Amino acid sequence: MNAQAFMAVLRRDLRLALRRKSEVLTAVFFFVVVAALFPLGIGPELNTLRLVAPGVLWVGALLSSMLALQRLFEADYRDGTLEQMALSPVSMPWLISAKLLAHWLVSGVPLVLLAPVLGLQFDLSAEALVTLTLSLLLGTPILSLVGGIGAALTLGVRGGGVLLSLLVLPLFIPVLVFGAGAVEAQASGLGTQAHFSILMAMLLPAAFFSPLACAAALRIALE
Repeated sequence: MNAQAFMAVLRRDLRLALRRKSEVLTAVFFFVVVAALFPLGIGPELNTLRLVAPGVLWVGALLSSMLALQRLFEADYRDGTLEQMALSPVSMPWLISAKLLAHWLVSGVPLVLLAPVLGLQFDLSAEALVTLTLSLLLGTPILSLVGGIGAALTLGVRGGGVLLSLLVLPLFIPVLVFGAGAVEAQASGLGTQAHFSILMAMLLPAAFFSPLACAAALRIALE
């Protein structure tokens, strides 16, 4: 029953995202614009571009993922879907997990797929592009999971968008540091295993605790 409910919520959120293509494309377009404008502003010096590429692409991905966070639970809160989830016999954290996965598939996966293409304009090597893709593949789910907690805590709060940014940005910094650091380590000839291990060490607890924390915060918001 839990698996069926999980898949039903996942399919529902993905269908809704396809109907709101403008919201999805806004985040993707923002990421592309940020990554495309930096080389124009910095200049054609390839050594400089290779040096700033990891930070620029990771900051762009981080900010792009934040654009969709405020809408993660807002629509369901307004139409009563969250109340039905809270009253459902299925565990609410299980249903929230489906929503978080859908959010990552819609907002995180496009960034992972676009990053190698955008990395070419920074003259990154093939090995650096692979490292960048892997770091985003591990890091963007953390952004969705941790951001989901912030979205749940600020749900229904006046000025929630600003408060959400203040809550989650400090928590995103370690992901940014180790995600971009993995690419820099590879470019410097150092090993990337430590960076990937730390990202995985952040991802696993976030995957376990985030649905529980989101469910607790949403229950408070519904009271």
